[in-house]
Amino acid sequence: MEPSMREPLVRKTSSSYRTFPQSAGKRLDKEYLRSLHNKRLYLAVFAAVLGNFNFGFALVYPSPVIPALEAYPSPALRLDHHTASWFGSVFTLGAAAGGLSAMILNDRLGRKLSIMFSALPSAVGYLMLASAQGIGMLLLGRVLTGYAGGVTSASIPVYISEVSHPGVRGMLGACPQIMAVLGSLVLYALGKYLGLVLDWRWLAVAGEVPVLVMIILLCFMPNSPRFLLSQGKDEEALGSLCWLRGKDTDYAREYEQMKDSVRKQSRQISCAEIKDPFIYKPILIAVGMRFLQQLSGVTCILMYLQSIFKDTAVILKPEYDAALVGLVRLLAVAIAAVSMDKAGRKILLFVSAGVMLVSNLTMGLYIHFVPASHNGTIANKTLLSSANLPAEPINYITLIPLLATMFFIMGYAMGWGPITWLLMSEILPLKARGVASGLCVVVSWLTAFTLTQFFLRVVEAFGLEVPFLFFAIICAGNILFTGCCVPETKGRSLEQIEAFFRTGRRSFMR
Repeated sequence: MEPSMREPLVRKTSSSYRTFPQSAGKRLDKEYLRSLHNKRLYLAVFAAVLGNFNFGFALVYPSPVIPALEAYPSPALRLDHHTASWFGSVFTLGAAAGGLSAMILNDRLGRKLSIMFSALPSAVGYLMLASAQGIGMLLLGRVLTGYAGGVTSASIPVYISEVSHPGVRGMLGACPQIMAVLGSLVLYALGKYLGLVLDWRWLAVAGEVPVLVMIILLCFMPNSPRFLLSQGKDEEALGSLCWLRGKDTDYAREYEQMKDSVRKQSRQISCAEIKDPFIYKPILIAVGMRFLQQLSGVTCILMYLQSIFKDTAVILKPEYDAALVGLVRLLAVAIAAVSMDKAGRKILLFVSAGVMLVSNLTMGLYIHFVPASHNGTIANKTLLSSANLPAEPINYITLIPLLATMFFIMGYAMGWGPITWLLMSEILPLKARGVASGLCVVVSWLTAFTLTQFFLRVVEAFGLEVPFLFFAIICAGNILFTGCCVPETKGRSLEQIEAFFRTGRRSFMR
């Protein structure tokens, strides 16, 4: 950007930009934030994050279902090791496809309508799972529910960041992860209960409930004001912001700030503009965070959690261990939600990566050095075959893999789980937000699919300790990436964050 174009942005002191530390402006901003009524904002966010509840439910659906299908009496539905692996991992291919389509849907339909659109493949996918007559229907149902999850993964964080204000954006940005964890816990609970009294198909029927509630609630929620402004719907955008902030607040000032920012950007991004650091730097940071998040091993660990616990012969039953880890994950995400707007994003990312590094390193070294007679690990056996391993004597040293996994999930849920999605929606420029958020989801779930496929092969060839040591190395890289590349966005408006990348002036982030 030429200096002549940059100078007005720096010198501007009107109410539309308050990016420099002026005491009067700060007092005014604090008074405005205190005056806001957040009940409707919370309702809009709750309606949206029901999509994440459904995503968490669908992601861990194979955990209680695979054992039931491996022993199913009908040969048409009985899973072997190969088909069970595909039943678990094909979800990530659907999610990648959903992220790819979200690159178009987010900018064409808008954030809210994209979330509502995801209800269709989700409902059809659960219907196919509930009525499956063969393995093909099971896999297609998983692909469709994964596709819906990919769309919501790209749309919900952007919707939340665009309807929220800086005072609560960090807390609300953690809500998708909280709801995903709740969805997983509900699935575990229903799987244990329904497995005793009903057929496994009823789990798929239960998955239709949050989809239906989400679509009904979203019908009454407003679209993102920033998206409406980008479409030239100024009056509708003003009405949306009024509904979200309250009629008796000074929402007109925030509206003018949004309007000024949106009009500085064209509606469509051109190939030439990608070379602009204002565009490519935040995109590279967001994509890099999604890539590193998946390489840390979280999807593999969550997807094969019960099998890992069987392979390491922890004291409790694997299903109870999985539920305990889920509760720890929920607690950690709640802590992140409360502290994100106070402690900041970067400090939580540092702590999160450090805890994950120590946990993965502990797990890898434990499996490598503790004799098989103590940890129950038998070399060159796949996790999926671990159900047939002979029972090992109880040994309290087997608490180590349980505690290591709990700390890993806690570390992940405190930072690299929720904050990567939040930062993605915060730092991406408006003109590229829809496309770039879809790209992040595609990269994330293609990486997850590759890892879940190679994880079992690596375990079979080299042992369970190798992937955990690899994950530890990646977590060390996460610490370096956070320190070198990630900006602190705590308490900053989206317009301030855009101004930082546009000008490179750190004064815009103070």
